[in-house]
Amino acid sequence: MTVHQPTLKQLQYLVALHEHGHFGRAADACFVSQSTLSAGLRDLESLLGVILVERTRRAVRFTPLGNAVVVKAHRILREAEELSELVEASGQPLSGELRMSVIPTIAPFLLPRMLPRLRRERPQLRLFLREEPSAAAIESLHHGRADCVLLALPYPTGDVEKELIELDALFVAFPKGEPRDFPGEVPPSAIDESRLLLLEDGHCLRDHALAACNRPELRASATMIGTSLHTLVQMVDNGLGLTMLPEMAIDAGILAGTDIVARPLQSPTANREIALVWRKNSPRTEEFRLLAEELRAG
Repeated sequence: MTVHQPTLKQLQYLVALHEHGHFGRAADACFVSQSTLSAGLRDLESLLGVILVERTRRAVRFTPLGNAVVVKAHRILREAEELSELVEASGQPLSGELRMSVIPTIAPFLLPRMLPRLRRERPQLRLFLREEPSAAAIESLHHGRADCVLLALPYPTGDVEKELIELDALFVAFPKGEPRDFPGEVPPSAIDESRLLLLEDGHCLRDHALAACNRPELRASATMIGTSLHTLVQMVDNGLGLTMLPEMAIDAGILAGTDIVARPLQSPTANREIALVWRKNSPRTEEFRLLAEELRAG
């Protein structure tokens, strides 16, 4: 049996359908009509001589072979993209398009400080930013939707290279005037686990804060409710408990206009590493190292 070679466009359609699980949404993501995407996938199956997707009125199901082809398609698309990046990187550094994912506990605090200078000094750089939690950001990186990720370590990232940007200390934040209004650092033993408010699942800051306290009971007792640091601050300001905040958020003015006191957490691991990570062996490695330098200078 003769197997013809699929096109990159057909593989993009297949990957988009696998990611979105819906023909209409996949077509929107590929900026084509639904009929164009459906026709492209039918052509792909005809070329390969196999069924990759089972189509029903209610659902889209990939066959076992279809799932295996998707994994290979991700790799082929990433290699094709890196081929283009290799050529682009041979020109002026930090120019052209660059897609960076940033986690929500960094984006609103570091980016306003960094972007104006980057735009001023690197006018040829078209930086496209995407805010998403750590797990989604790393998935975007390895699937080629992002070129690099700005996140907080430690966090499982897979096979990547990294550059440290800065250390970000952790602070305990509580309503002003409470008996635990410590003049200096707050020991983890003084944290009332029944009043501790933390970010919900998907935010690595929660795990960093709990690890720094080294009190297993906190993980079981803390209220995992906040969808953002700004939400947590509002809850603390209304007397509903206490929380932990990164220093960069405090420096950016997140406590402005509140009656909240923030004190450093007394722990040898009371910080997180802000780092830029990218796929190992990327042809743009030197460019990412230069970007890390720019971020540190900002």
